Amino acid sequence: MAFSVIRPCEACGSKNRVPARHLADAGRCGSCKETLRPANEPLEVDARAFDEIIAGAKVPVMVDFWAAWCGPCRMAAPEVQKLAQEMEGRALVLKVDTEAHPDLAARYGVQSIPNFVVLRGGRAVFQRAGLAPRAEMRRWLES
Repeated sequence: MAFSVIRPCEACGSKNRVPARHLADAGRCGSCKETLRPANEPLEVDARAFDEIIAGAKVPVMVDFWAAWCGPCRMAAPEVQKLAQEMEGRALVLKVDTEAHPDLAARYGVQSIPNFVVLRGGRAVFQRAGLAPRAEMRRWLES
């Protein structure tokens, strides 16, 4: 079964299933036909969801590799959240818990967290470990 995200309609509250390849697109609510906005929050993903989103993404994707015990990761989280909102429709933001998904962290050589990877067309084009201001993260996605 293909990965999808359940997004509530802002107008009527109905739950809508959005396929991975359309997360950065505006759509229509299946019930009231109002516009469904593109994903505008970080998406917690496992390996299957990660691979499907990366394979179908038409926009850049920033991945935040993190863990719950990591203080700097917790400090970065609000900035990552705001970045996802700012980049709505122009980029996707994924979060990968390195404790739950060490295989994904190993795939990208993550040795310290937080660790940020930007992917375009399914390929990593930028990677950096450590805290960064939101404006810098935005530059990674826009360049």
